[in-house]
Amino acid sequence: MSDLTAPGFPEEEVRQRARTGTAAAFPPPGSYGQVLFGAEPQARYGAPDALDALRIVPPVFVPQRLAKLIDLGREPDYRDVELTTAIGGFTSALPVYVSATGSTRAAGGDLGLALSRQAGALGLPMVIGENVVPVNGYGRLGEAADRALLGRLRAYAERLPDGLGGVAVQQSTEDADAEVWNLLYSDPAALPLLESGRLAFELKVGQGAKPGLGGMTVLDAAAAARLGDRYGLDPVLGEDGRVLRASTPGTFTAEILRQQVRLMRNNFPRARVWVKLHPGRDVAEAARVAAEAGADAVTVDGAEGGTGWAPGVFPAQVGLPLAECLRRLAAAGPPPCLLVSGRMWEGGRAVKSLALGARAVGLGRAALLAAAEDPEAGLVRFADCLALELRLLISALGKYAPGALDRADVWSPDFPPES
Repeated sequence: MSDLTAPGFPEEEVRQRARTGTAAAFPPPGSYGQVLFGAEPQARYGAPDALDALRIVPPVFVPQRLAKLIDLGREPDYRDVELTTAIGGFTSALPVYVSATGSTRAAGGDLGLALSRQAGALGLPMVIGENVVPVNGYGRLGEAADRALLGRLRAYAERLPDGLGGVAVQQSTEDADAEVWNLLYSDPAALPLLESGRLAFELKVGQGAKPGLGGMTVLDAAAAARLGDRYGLDPVLGEDGRVLRASTPGTFTAEILRQQVRLMRNNFPRARVWVKLHPGRDVAEAARVAAEAGADAVTVDGAEGGTGWAPGVFPAQVGLPLAECLRRLAAAGPPPCLLVSGRMWEGGRAVKSLALGARAVGLGRAALLAAAEDPEAGLVRFADCLALELRLLISALGKYAPGALDRADVWSPDFPPES
């Protein structure tokens, strides 16, 4: 699994966290007293985007710290920050969820199962992405259990603590043809999650890596022959027999989205309803429509998001950056439970997103890399490091829960706090 790579992403930093856990939040202990750090603040993280460029700005006066002091009867510190968060009808151990990983090869097989087991052990909600059933099967007898939907679901549920976590299962156009939600809603394997309120269905409207397009993967000749009746196949990848597999993106208007959410609530009343949006120019309006129709959570995938395979022009030039999505959502009034993703891997970017209106942030590439680094505990150690950073940063702001963060906690010349 360690041959998984993520060009342009801080891969080595993620792998270090997967190896060493909370120690990776600090410089090497042996450098203490010998190395002077801080002269090049961007050297580690690379050139900032608008979200990276924001500064987290602790106040001098901290009334919430005083309230915490009175409550505890002692001076509070970062260990008193409570990170448990309500996410789309679930309870999560952190303001974090594991973003959708669908039928792509990177998330299949042993890595997909390792990711599911560790996400479950952590009590983090997890999204199972689109096209798993049409491509890899549901998990019935004779289907490859390690790649099928039920394999991931069982791997997650077997490690899940009582009262925490939950699974959201995406459905795209091809999944709807395969009746994925109908299969799962009536399956005894999903009953424990359903009865405990920890199953959600997520309507996928779009994704950050390919706004306006459906999912895309590469198929060899054998797989193309097997799936050709379910997907569009295009021989645009050269002459080695491999072809492009393209899903359809679906067609939405405000009324179609509204009716889809209402249909989900009517047909699957015991499941939570999530909606995933790509970073479109009308993302604030789409989020409002979904929330008003009754969605328990609205996920916005920034242009930096995505774990799947995409045409190079899309990540480089298509879709709004996450910071701009957050700005537009804040101006319009964000949905009650806004989930966001896009290059999340450390506490600073997460805290900024929470301060700008998100309820929780999604781990995609980072979660896959951490699980690939150590299939037994890489994601667990990575999450431990992230949790420590969140506690340190939230406490520095004089606050003791992610929900207490607000716009005043971040600043840049181009993104000043509200007065």
